[in-house]
Amino acid sequence: MLRCDLHVHTNFSRDGESSVEDILRRAEVIGLGAVAITDHDTVLGARYALECDTSVVVIPGIEISTKQGHLLALGITRTVPAGRDFLETATLARSLGATLILPHPYHLWRHGVGLKLKSGVEAVDAVESFNSRYITGAANRKAARIARKFGKPCVGGSDAHNARFVGFGQTLVHAEPDVASILDAIRAGKSIAGGRMTPLRTYTRQSLRGALRKIKRRVHR
Repeated sequence: MLRCDLHVHTNFSRDGESSVEDILRRAEVIGLGAVAITDHDTVLGARYALECDTSVVVIPGIEISTKQGHLLALGITRTVPAGRDFLETATLARSLGATLILPHPYHLWRHGVGLKLKSGVEAVDAVESFNSRYITGAANRKAARIARKFGKPCVGGSDAHNARFVGFGQTLVHAEPDVASILDAIRAGKSIAGGRMTPLRTYTRQSLRGALRKIKRRVHR
């Protein structure tokens, strides 16, 4: 079984705090078999990570901002445009060969697609039933219930924006240590989600920073 973190941000994301090198180094130190680089609306971090010298399998990806919320597309190195309808975005990403994951679908204030589009879960390959950035865990539990209802595999991710928290959310995958095998196994349901909570003060601090950035962008429009 490979231990994988399928949802990690680097400083190629507007709110990422750590370099690609620091992310990969942390993944190595804690013994992860694979890490997915899923920066917001860009694949530049993932592309860069693929060129780094590391013992960890790098899964290239992107977290796409759609009209209804966020979508993780793994296994691609091409940017998928942001701001489109979720279902249109899912279709486009899949045409590029992506494995689609619904991240934090029921987390309030986290761009959860499940809060706005009930059919979103039907368009993806797997559901992120464990996201380490939570307060009570209720949203994670709901994601797991909905995944079971629709027969979707469950995965876990840290959603780390700092290298310290890589691996706080994990997916155990029964696969060979290469990208194709890992993604095939996820789609086949050979995965187990789990992990531990990102410290609340860190989560809230990062959330406040994000809110301030949004306010500043609106003021300067």
